[in-house]
Amino acid sequence: MTTQTNTTHTDAVVVGAGFAGLYMLHTLRDKLGMKAEVFEAADDVGGTWYWNRYPGARCDISSYHYSFSFSEEIQQEWSWSEKYAAQPEILAYLGFVADRLNLRPDINFETRVISSDYDKDTQRWTIKTDKGHTVICKYYISGVGTLSYAANPHFDGKDSFKGEVYSTSSWPHEGVDFTGKTVGIIGTGASAIQAIPLIAEEAKHLTVFQRTPNYATPLQNAPMDEEEARAIKANYGEFRKEARAALAGVPLSHMRESILKESPEEVENHLENCWEEGGFSLWLGSYGDILFNAEANKVAADFVRKKIRERVKDPKTADLLCPNYLYGTKRQPCETNYFETYNRDNVSLVDIKSNPIRRVTEHGLEQENGDAHTFDCLIYSTGFDAFTGPLFNLNLKGRNGISLKEYWSEGPRTNLGIMSHGFPNFFMITGPQSPSVLFNMPLGIEQHVEWIADVIHYMEDNGLESIEPEKAREDEWREMVEGIANSTLLPKTNTWYTGSNIPGKPRSFMVYLGGGAAYKQECDQVAQNGYDGFILGKSTANREAIAS
Repeated sequence: MTTQTNTTHTDAVVVGAGFAGLYMLHTLRDKLGMKAEVFEAADDVGGTWYWNRYPGARCDISSYHYSFSFSEEIQQEWSWSEKYAAQPEILAYLGFVADRLNLRPDINFETRVISSDYDKDTQRWTIKTDKGHTVICKYYISGVGTLSYAANPHFDGKDSFKGEVYSTSSWPHEGVDFTGKTVGIIGTGASAIQAIPLIAEEAKHLTVFQRTPNYATPLQNAPMDEEEARAIKANYGEFRKEARAALAGVPLSHMRESILKESPEEVENHLENCWEEGGFSLWLGSYGDILFNAEANKVAADFVRKKIRERVKDPKTADLLCPNYLYGTKRQPCETNYFETYNRDNVSLVDIKSNPIRRVTEHGLEQENGDAHTFDCLIYSTGFDAFTGPLFNLNLKGRNGISLKEYWSEGPRTNLGIMSHGFPNFFMITGPQSPSVLFNMPLGIEQHVEWIADVIHYMEDNGLESIEPEKAREDEWREMVEGIANSTLLPKTNTWYTGSNIPGKPRSFMVYLGGGAAYKQECDQVAQNGYDGFILGKSTANREAIAS
């Protein structure tokens, strides 16, 4: 690819070519008739499904729910092979969408944004890339996602390891053969829980380094039932309507009021049924009080811990794998044969909470007590700097020359999780303080894209040049988001929902927990009231002069 050194003008720039970027580009270009271009760091579309190619990578929301709804043609033309799609199939789907809508010509691949500056005089954004390209635009939209900036730890001696090093967040596209090799993996979060069983099948020996265990429950994947698929396609409208009305964007039909109002036998039977159904049935579809009442939560937690102990033969290993924090307050991973993997002779579990990693060595890891471990391969599966990390990586400077990182020094400040004061015409798809990761992401993305498109259409129709939230409204929105969160048990556990996994990151609950339907109502009400809570600005310079 040749290096660009020119400056160009366009109506809108979008960063990222995953679900969000693809739909945003299609909407800007094909529905609003605007000039738009996308910057994407990868060499193809896919977003998180491009980068996360580790063994076992798969979605934990059922396939027909985890897809676009905006095009009936695409819905009818695409068919899924499994109940829960694996990474290669999701990537193929996004490629199909990009080709079906002819989106690739407007995507700049292998291009990273290095700076983003707003000029208050021209009321335009200037975006610079690592390819020497400068683009000036009126509307700037982030589709970078919430989990796209890896939180790789800074162990002493990290660069000294002489073996093979991998990260689940950026896995080699050609795959990795671990046959006959000794492997160490750091982390037991969602990615590691999917990868560990498959790596263990290949490796000579796998050592898992765990700081915090997880309440993982069975995914219960299976080939897609053809009759079920036909029924969905025959009634997609109702299928999507039910999903949007559901708290998390996926209908779960077994919810009961209170785990404390039923007999132990009734509770056991219901939790067992949810366990067998798989996915998020137990977490989000069993009892309405387990995420609000600590006593109710303990009953569910004890059930999951009992299941773990039934599946892991060695009692000491089972104890290490049993969490002691509130159930469901971390995002629940779904697993396939994860706990049984620890029954294998070639798998070891090492606790690094009581005995942390001191340093990386030439040949492996050394713990604080002096225990040394040697490997051929070392894998980091240590999570993400969620929500804010990808946005800060855009190096945004707003209307007053203040960076987004500076403005958010005490945690995100947004209205609706979409815009931030001092950063006019900058939109965040599924940004912090929106439902984002606790809602069916494709449907949440569609709602955001369509709301943003309506804003842009309104501005163009009314000769407006800028929009940004009122500062006071940001305070109100943050208070609402944290108020809803504090009515639940979720903030009581340190998680990436609060930024607690990143040293020095300000603690703030970053997800709107009121559900997708209530959130959409909030957004729609703002629009109906003429974008109440936002500052709408007229031109301060001649537009023709700006474009020349």
